[in-house]
Amino acid sequence: MTNLSQWQDLPYYAISQFYRCRFGGKVYKIPVSVAQTCPNREGLAGGKVCIFCDEWGSAAFPEYRHQTLAGQIEATRARLKRRFNSDNFLVYFQAYTTTFRRTMELRLQFAEALAFADVKGVVVGTRPDCLSDALFDLWNETEEKGKFVGVELGVQSFDDEHLMWMNRGHKQETSLRAIEKIRNKTKVDLGIHLIFGLPGETREKIVSTARKVNALPIDNVKLHNLHVLKNTPLEEMWRRGEFVPITREEYIKRVVLFLEYLCPRIAVHRLAAVASRHDELVAPHWARSKMETYQLILDEFKIQSTYQGRMVLDPIQASIQKKGDVEIST
Repeated sequence: MTNLSQWQDLPYYAISQFYRCRFGGKVYKIPVSVAQTCPNREGLAGGKVCIFCDEWGSAAFPEYRHQTLAGQIEATRARLKRRFNSDNFLVYFQAYTTTFRRTMELRLQFAEALAFADVKGVVVGTRPDCLSDALFDLWNETEEKGKFVGVELGVQSFDDEHLMWMNRGHKQETSLRAIEKIRNKTKVDLGIHLIFGLPGETREKIVSTARKVNALPIDNVKLHNLHVLKNTPLEEMWRRGEFVPITREEYIKRVVLFLEYLCPRIAVHRLAAVASRHDELVAPHWARSKMETYQLILDEFKIQSTYQGRMVLDPIQASIQKKGDVEIST
């Protein structure tokens, strides 16, 4: 979708608009936890754990993790139905690395999730180093049955120094190869996750990341603000004074800048992240409120009279802006 008039008064292409066009109405994700580990935690990717990852492996509702898959789906589904009266759901295999297990297990879990009549498809969160041909076959088979398949790759950064600092256990080339393989071997809806607020981040790097994303065959992007959770390596670094979280004001500037250079065809899942459990958030305090940050980002778009893709659609303005590139403080 590149028709700006279809963004429903938003200054960016929200993933909700894509879902409305695809499914004919509002769609809600049901996050589930079926995996218990990942290559990093098993010591197979050169590190012990990503510095920002908590003990729940980024699970949205860790209180449900001990339930069966069907139990997790039913619990969240019932809550969403009561609140929004929805009948369109996607089951989001979110926690840890779902594809770091035998494909046969995932096949059975897909079948269990899709047995719910109002579940229209699945979304899989994974790492770029946890892919296989058997997995691609499963995704293709699921789509051939008329079900939606979305894949969200935890790229996080295209800067190898940042990836090493985060203990990701892979390089940018790993992500680029993974994206190419997925696009060549499947027709899934492909997205990537990116983290802003990393040490040494500059205006130039933000713009460079947007341009790199534009050149990739992906469909959407999800943005995260790096925040500190309890019992993580990042908390230890924060307490030693080795990491200072980005301010909300600076984060907002970076998001708007990134989206100005992001192609309008690429949908955006979200503009900011929050801790799933507020009692586990260490810093910064502003990461407790997603909606407040979201509104401030929209306000900044208005203040700057800008929108997603403006620097892509207006090459003259982009040329002027490039001459004024300066480092953003961290």
